[in-house]
Amino acid sequence: MTTNEQIARRRTFAIISHPDAGKTTLTEKFLLYGGAIQSAGSVKGKASDKHAVSDWMDIEKQRGISITSSAMQFEYEGFCINILDTPGHQDFSEDTYRTLMAADSAVMVIDAAKGIEPQTRKLFKVCAMRGIPIFTFINKLDREARDPFDLIDELEKEFGIGTYPMNWPIGCGRDFKGVYDREKRRILAFDEFHAGRKRIESIDVELDDTARLDELIGERARTELCEQVELLDAASFDFDIDKVQNGKLSPVFFGSALNNFGVEAFLEQFLKLTTPPRSHKVGERELSPFDDGFSAFVFKIQANMNKMHRDRIAFMRICSGKFERGKEYFHVRQGKNIKLSQPQQLMAQEREMISEAYAGDIIGVFDPGIFSIGDTVCDASMKIEFDGIPTFAPEHFAEVEQTDSMKRKQFQKGMEQIAEEGAIQIFFMPGRGMERVVVGVVGMLQYEVLEHRMKTEYNVGYRQTPLRYQLIRYIGEGSPDPSTLRLSRDTLWVKDVKGNDLLLFESEFDIRWALENNKTLSLYEFNK
Repeated sequence: MTTNEQIARRRTFAIISHPDAGKTTLTEKFLLYGGAIQSAGSVKGKASDKHAVSDWMDIEKQRGISITSSAMQFEYEGFCINILDTPGHQDFSEDTYRTLMAADSAVMVIDAAKGIEPQTRKLFKVCAMRGIPIFTFINKLDREARDPFDLIDELEKEFGIGTYPMNWPIGCGRDFKGVYDREKRRILAFDEFHAGRKRIESIDVELDDTARLDELIGERARTELCEQVELLDAASFDFDIDKVQNGKLSPVFFGSALNNFGVEAFLEQFLKLTTPPRSHKVGERELSPFDDGFSAFVFKIQANMNKMHRDRIAFMRICSGKFERGKEYFHVRQGKNIKLSQPQQLMAQEREMISEAYAGDIIGVFDPGIFSIGDTVCDASMKIEFDGIPTFAPEHFAEVEQTDSMKRKQFQKGMEQIAEEGAIQIFFMPGRGMERVVVGVVGMLQYEVLEHRMKTEYNVGYRQTPLRYQLIRYIGEGSPDPSTLRLSRDTLWVKDVKGNDLLLFESEFDIRWALENNKTLSLYEFNK
């Protein structure tokens, strides 16, 4: 198979949702169909239950939520699929945002009883900003659900895009009979006996075949279905593949991920409708995935994925060409050639060494401490640089102080390595040593993750004290030496892991006071 043929069969997508909508469960069923796993795990359950493959951290298994994004690759029906399972909880939105930068399309999972929830709304905006295709899977139809027309209407009004239901539910909860495939004009019948755990054969039936429909789903459900499909055909948006692939029209599917109902039909349709790897912006031009020359960017760094080796992995999205193991590539930020050590195909925590990979693939490489989020790696002849990945400004701050002086090195190593991953910000206070640091997070739950990881991965405990700072600013070039600045009592000077100087403020008043009393001081926000 040629390089272009390999690239053309890649499909790389992220799965997004509000917590508990069924995102990780849907991911597991995709892996099951691809033969990547033998049985799907539960996201929540007893300690003895099998846990979801994508939730590999101990704290994820304990809490029953996704805390870090996972990359998984598998083959299905001639496609090579790269799934990015993202955290749904808003406290980990930065990890999700970065992961979406590596995806070509998104599958949005919505709870049929709850409809659009706050985190779903935020994640959709990120997808819309990038113009990537968005596919909607309305989940949990085997439970009591809202009216499907209301759900469709909410999607259109909230997100400002068209929708096209690819199938239509027949009842819900105890009265859930299955779904009607609008394109193939056939019914996928739901049977509580097997609960969808084995492959379900569709039943071809015309809507005007009253006797057959009554036999399958009952007269009441048949009457309601016929009326709804007629209304749908008359009032819904027309299907337009160009609008789908440009994020202007979202195909909608109904089903039940937990019961494995409608998942395979969704996967098959999705793979036909979504795009191969998309182009990426390099300055003013678009770099095609089919262009000659390997290029990739780092969108995630994760330490200690393997407890036995205590290593650190840089996740890379390949944007063009073919990766070959053992070949030297150019690290743009460092300005030197490197070899990408221990290249791996990922299945959440599990890994397999690879010799080659193609545009669209997500690979992991060993990071000896040379990579940062957003780094570009490419053929030496290209020397391109992809647009950077913005960093979210922390919203909560706390002082963290080690409690065991004998573990100073472990404390320092843990704080530095976790800070380099990018999701949790670590700041050092000049002149106060490494025993006390300031931790900044987007969401409070990240403090629990930090405490758990420091204890289990670095065997270090600490004392944490909340701080009242709410705002953070970088000190710009040409500003006075930070040690000479006139600052209010409610302002703190810190440094990040890269050596940048920053100021923490309790209020906007403190920012104005600092600028007024230090005439040559310049400040700028994150993401600028």
